[in-house]
Amino acid sequence: MTDIKLIGTAKLPTPFAEFTVQAFGSEDGKEHLALTLGDLTGEPPLIRVHSECLTGDALFSLRCDCGFQLRAGLEKIALEGRGALLYLRQEGRGIGLGNKIRAYALQDLGADTVDANHQLGFPADDRDYGLAVSLLRELGLCRIRLMTNNPAKLDALVRDGVEVVERVSLERGRNPHNAAYLDTKMIKMGHLIGSKGTPQGTH
Repeated sequence: MTDIKLIGTAKLPTPFAEFTVQAFGSEDGKEHLALTLGDLTGEPPLIRVHSECLTGDALFSLRCDCGFQLRAGLEKIALEGRGALLYLRQEGRGIGLGNKIRAYALQDLGADTVDANHQLGFPADDRDYGLAVSLLRELGLCRIRLMTNNPAKLDALVRDGVEVVERVSLERGRNPHNAAYLDTKMIKMGHLIGSKGTPQGTH
């Protein structure tokens, strides 16, 4: 878990619904967001733990599926009328924006997303999900339905005491520019997409 502190709360109208947005400061000096909708008590709500991707979330990049997943997560929460999206400032699977662009350059030369990170001296995924656990506890949540294709994310939350009663697949945005990237995440990182992502169950 990571120490966090609430900075502020406000309304955030979006094309999908009017969310409540809360900003939190963490011990690493970064600021993270929780977008919530509806009453989160009672049955486990739908949750998306989303790591920052400036290129995909804000600049419409087709090299990844991040922006598509962000939109789909908000749409699904809005459709249910309750849930939360946690927006973690862990750009580039934790290696930062500049290093992500360097990794893109290596991918342009033929490396896949995992090999590019390794060539730069980083692990394939350097994110810390203790931050997500802290945010969930701030929201009073210990039982959730998690929107993810990433078993490592799910396992990290479970190890820290979060009960994930259902994994909800979130496959969006496959295109010719990110097909190899998605295949690499499936083959080398175990992401549950494509034929591996068809079954949906509990954990």
